[in-house]
Formats: sequence, structure tokens, C-alpha cells
Amino acid sequence: MRIILLILALLSFPSYAAEKTNPSCKPGSPCGCIYNEETRECFDNLNKNNILPAYGLAMHGEAKYNENSTHLDYAYPYAPKGGTLHHAAIGTFDTLNPYTIKGKAAQGLNLVYDRLMARVWDEPFTMYPLIAQSYDIAEDRSWISFTLDPRARFHDGSAITIEDIKFTFDTLREFGRPNMRRIYDLVKTVETTENTIKFTFKENSYDQEATLILAMMPVFSKTDWDGKNFDSTSLTPPLGSGPYKITNISAGRRVELERVKDYWAADLLPNKGHNNFDRIVYDYFRDDGVALEAFKSGATNLRLESDIARWNTAYDIPAIKNGTLVKESIIHQRPEKARGLIFNTRRAPFDDIRVREALGLLLDEEWLNKNLFYGQHKRINSYFPNSELAAPQPKIEAISRRLKMRQAYDLLDQAGWKIVNGKRMKDGKPFTFEILLGAPEDEKIALAFKRAIEKAGITTNIRVLDVAAYRGRLNEYDFDMTIYFWSNTLSPGTEQMLYWTCEAADAPARWNFPGICDPQIDALAAAIAQSKTREELVNATHTLDQRLINGHYMIPLFYQGADNYVYQSTIRHPEKTPIYGAVLETWWMDQNSIK
Repeated sequence: MRIILLILALLSFPSYAAEKTNPSCKPGSPCGCIYNEETRECFDNLNKNNILPAYGLAMHGEAKYNENSTHLDYAYPYAPKGGTLHHAAIGTFDTLNPYTIKGKAAQGLNLVYDRLMARVWDEPFTMYPLIAQSYDIAEDRSWISFTLDPRARFHDGSAITIEDIKFTFDTLREFGRPNMRRIYDLVKTVETTENTIKFTFKENSYDQEATLILAMMPVFSKTDWDGKNFDSTSLTPPLGSGPYKITNISAGRRVELERVKDYWAADLLPNKGHNNFDRIVYDYFRDDGVALEAFKSGATNLRLESDIARWNTAYDIPAIKNGTLVKESIIHQRPEKARGLIFNTRRAPFDDIRVREALGLLLDEEWLNKNLFYGQHKRINSYFPNSELAAPQPKIEAISRRLKMRQAYDLLDQAGWKIVNGKRMKDGKPFTFEILLGAPEDEKIALAFKRAIEKAGITTNIRVLDVAAYRGRLNEYDFDMTIYFWSNTLSPGTEQMLYWTCEAADAPARWNFPGICDPQIDALAAAIAQSKTREELVNATHTLDQRLINGHYMIPLFYQGADNYVYQSTIRHPEKTPIYGAVLETWWMDQNSIK
């Protein structure tokens, strides 16, 4: 108990500069009661041995915020509460349980459940106390333990317990989403006391990221789930502990959430200045075109516009001109989707790097950007575009399209694809392939590419499938070329093994769409997951990125580097945008401007 009292007092010490006395300290404390230069080494050793509870848990390096921080830099701590935020959602839903693979979950459920620790969005990957008041962690991250915040409550006022956390872990390990099951299965032992839970990983199974995935665990009420089947769809509102609770649903059509007025964690660091709307409503629409018209009619009051054509043509409306609606591009620094025309190198002729490079040169990027993206996009030059993870590219002098075509023709000739009667031929067979698409809007890009390569004597067919059929073909790698993407965060980890490695190339339903199999890429992907410092991570990612670029596994397309929002003028947001982009939980309604 004496050590605990001393520890709690030490958490308020901002620096080593001044001598500090702990008035609660009693005889027998391991380092005494005075903190100064003479006792500094003793207290530092306590820290190293994980006797002092840590605060922020970062993937690499130190956390940005400490126990004295009052709010996140990108949140306005004095944001007023009130108003209703109306979102549009596309399609339908049939369950209020987002943590099982059964059914299609409703939107907004992340606001209903609290997690052991909360992620913030102005650091690559850092977690801060929420249900877990503190944590201890092994130096090699082979185990992590969490200490429960005694204030943590479910919406019915019942206390969150260690039993609830253990129940959640066991449930998600058996029935949770595949990514959860994969990490939770790495745990060898779970040890509990009245207010702590410790997870120890199997030997040689964990990496730098695994402990953070555990910290992101939501917590369910064991009592509330008693007698219920977790692994099924359900439209019964769950008992949560987060800032909002579900108050009304219309099956498949609408979800209404209400702010919890006595939310237990409202003033904790990750929540201060967050969750400001009294109500959040998700209305479901058949498709995004219908959702756009609903927004224009006032049925919803905030919209994220992902279609650059609509952004430039669909908002020439009176509400924009008279200031009722605000149209704003918010710049971010997170990696954009690495989107492109992806080759399947498992099949000829795309197993030849010269052919892949040649087709990349034939893409008319200037025409595409001008005519399809209004000249407002940038050409992707990385598998981690728009971030510090992108490999630095040397500045090269721009060359004309005519010269690019000549280089492409030379590469095709070297690969044995010669022009015969206006067609590219090799071994008596014409150069022809299929572009498989899963989204009708991608057909414009495919058609432009088709026109460009026809000049080189190459024939292609374009096939657009419905989502289910397309996903099935993609999972089996049954295509010649497709338009798709990879998504990355500022803190890449074990998912890189699923994106690029030989093992993933041979396993169905992974994300190694091109069939990449390169021992150097395998080693680099593994190095990213095992990086111990941010510098190591960035360097490994740069090297991997350059290796992928040099392999010409896709023809890169475009990105914007900003999120395009249109919203009701009474809605406000903080001045500062974090690196991951706008965080809607920090926005609020200006009640004084509502007429």
C-alpha cells in the first residue's frame, strides 16, 4: 500500500528539475520520500521494472501526452453540447453486434462500447487510459497487464469488472472477427486479480503491435450476455459503456443514438471536448446518389463526398451560395489508399516485369487527371502515398508522352511482343487480356486505359461484376488485371505479411493480389512488424516501398490528400486537424446560430 501511495504521488511529478516530497509517503518506501538527484536512479529503476504504472502506450517511442494533459490538441475542450447530427448510410443492416462475422452491423456502434484504452489520431498508434486506468508491460512486450478504473460503468450504472473483461476476451477469441481471433489466439495465459488482468503471449508469437491490439479490446457486460448467443445477429440494443447509447432503431433503415448525460469517462483525456451532439442519427439509403439528394433536401446535415466529379459538379446549389451549407476540403497526412490497375503475375504475360513496366508507361495520366479528376488529384508514387512512410523518390525530369510510348514499345519488343499487322503478337498469339471490375465507376478509368494500349496493338476486354461475384473472383485470384487498392495506416504491422509475402500469394482470400513472391520483400514485411523504434519502422517501410515500386506490380492511379465535407453551417469543428484527418467526435453544433 505504501508503494502504491508513493507511486500515485510520483505520477504528478513533471520533471527531474526540482526536489519533490511526497506527503503521503511512509517509512519503508523503497526509494524514500524525497525525489531529487540523489534518489533519481532509484526511482528510474522502479520505472524500468514496471513498478510505476505507465500512461500512454505507443507502438514506438514515447507517447505524446502524459498524466497532466487535460485534452488532446485537436479537441476543443469547451465545445458546447447539444443538437443532432444526421448521417447517411448506404444499404441496410441486420445486427447491432459489430464484433462477430454474422450479419451486417449498423453504423455508429463504436460510440456505444468503450475499450480498455482509447486510440488518438495525432500520433501514429498510441493508446491512452479508458476502462484500463493504467497498464504494465514487459520490456519485450511478451505480456501486458491492465488495471481497471474503479469509476468505469455500464449504461445501467453497474460497475465494469475484471470478470467482464475476461468474458469479453474469451468470447472474442472464440466468436470475434478474424483479426481479433488471430491476435487473441496468441495469448498463452490470462491471470486476474480483483482489479487487474494480465495477458501473456505464447513464446515467439508476438510482435510490437500485439499488446496494442489487446488494449483496443471493447468490453461487454457478462451479465447482459448471459443466456444470449453472441455468434448470431441481433437487433436488441446492447448494454454498453461508451458516450452514446441506442435509443431507437427501424430495422435496416434507421439507427438513433443519444448522448449519455452521466457518461463516466466524459472528462478523461481521450474524451474531453468529444461527443458533443446530443443525438446522432443514421438514415439508410439505397445508394449514394439517393443519399446525396437526401442531403440536398435537408434530411441529413453532414456529408463526406468521396466522388471528385460530384464534388466539382453536384454542389452548385442555393444552400452553398447563401451560406446554409459549408463546402470544405480538409487536408490530412494519413496514407491514402494505394490504388491502381493491379497485375496478376501468376499469369502470362504479366509474369514478365518488362511487360508490366511497359503498360505502366502507356497510361495517359495527364488525360485521366484532367478529365476524370478535374486536375485536383496527384499521381500515386508509393504504396504508402501521402505519408512519411512513402519512399523518397528522386526528382526526375518530366518526359513527353511520345517518349514514354517509345520506351514502352521498346520494352514490349524486348519481351518478344512484336507488331504483326497492327497487333502485338508472340508465338503466334495476340496480346489480349481482361480487366475485371467490381465498381461501375471504375469503368471510366478502364476505358481510358483500353484506348491508350490499343495504340500499342494490345487488346483488352472489360468486365464489371456485382460485388459478391467480384469478391469471389478476387479471393481466388481469378483475374488478369483489376482495379483495387491496399489500405495502410501510419503504423503498419503484421498486415504487411498478408499483403506482400510468398505465403499470402498462395493462400486464397489474402491481399497479395499480384501474387508477389520475393524473399527480400518477405524479409522486409517481417522487419516492419518487428521494428522496435519509429526510425526502424520508417526505414524498413521505405525499403519495402521502393522494392514494390521497382517490381511494377500495379499501375498507380491517383489520390487527393484531403477529405471533402459538406455540412450544415451551424456545425463547427476545431481549428486543428490531426494527422489522420477530421475527427467527427470533436465537432459540435453552434446553438446560438440556429434560427
